[in-house]
Amino acid sequence: MSASREAFLASTAPSQLEDDRRCFACGPDNELGLRLQFEYGESSARCRIIVPEHFGGWTGIMHGGIVATLLDEAMAHATIAAGVRAVTAKLEVRFRKPAPTGVPLVAEGSVHKLRGKLFDGEAVLTDGAGTVYAEGRSRFVAV
Repeated sequence: MSASREAFLASTAPSQLEDDRRCFACGPDNELGLRLQFEYGESSARCRIIVPEHFGGWTGIMHGGIVATLLDEAMAHATIAAGVRAVTAKLEVRFRKPAPTGVPLVAEGSVHKLRGKLFDGEAVLTDGAGTVYAEGRSRFVAV
């Protein structure tokens, strides 16, 4: 994304982000969502989840959009851990192996300050024992 596009996103983002508790990924009041619960570290966030089969693409395999959502949300919560509310400006996903539904998985994200209101993030979706299903990189704009 060009610097001018990032500047545009920063200038048009809402001046304040409000949490209505209905986020598809982490909203506890969204009965159709994933309801992710994160643990926070220093500029990092981690969640454990068992993704139900109805979020699958093929039998027993998680839909790629859900994989991307898990990575994006881990990086977004890492910005919260860094003390910043931000929105995704760019997301890149590298699928390594088909991610299974119905088994325990771990999504971990971290952010690194780039400059000004822009943050770069990294995330990984694993089984917690070394198998990597997907990796993500992102750019966030602080609001």
